[in-house]
Amino acid sequence: MDDDSSHLPQATLTGKLFLIFLRVVAVTCLWFGLQYWAMLVGYSLGGHGRFDLLTVPWQIASASLAVVFPVAALGLWLAGSWGPVIWVLAAGTQIAMYGFWTDIYGVNRLVIVMHCVVAIVYIIFRAAIWLEGRERPQLNKV
Repeated sequence: MDDDSSHLPQATLTGKLFLIFLRVVAVTCLWFGLQYWAMLVGYSLGGHGRFDLLTVPWQIASASLAVVFPVAALGLWLAGSWGPVIWVLAAGTQIAMYGFWTDIYGVNRLVIVMHCVVAIVYIIFRAAIWLEGRERPQLNKV
């Protein structure tokens, strides 16, 4: 007779820490998105960052990032497979803005370094989870 309860594997410590990491990154992404929205509607920067006062490159970048960062935050909070993909899109845009197009957007090394640190920590977590999966015996194998 089969028992009715499902045998789901328990989350490991690495998995739990990874979820906490994703949620911390999600909160920071939401913060970035809110900063861009505040700038665009004239709430921050003394109203000097309003959408109609920005140059065209800043209008494109800030409007895009004001949408992409909250979407990335949602995907990361839910631990969806698409969350990190959207985050890479947003982080890559900011890295390009502040690292390559400095004559237009200025220099912000802190944003570049923080995005790189988050990417490295994410890769370390994924590698650790992959290694744990290889070491854990499969439940369905006989």
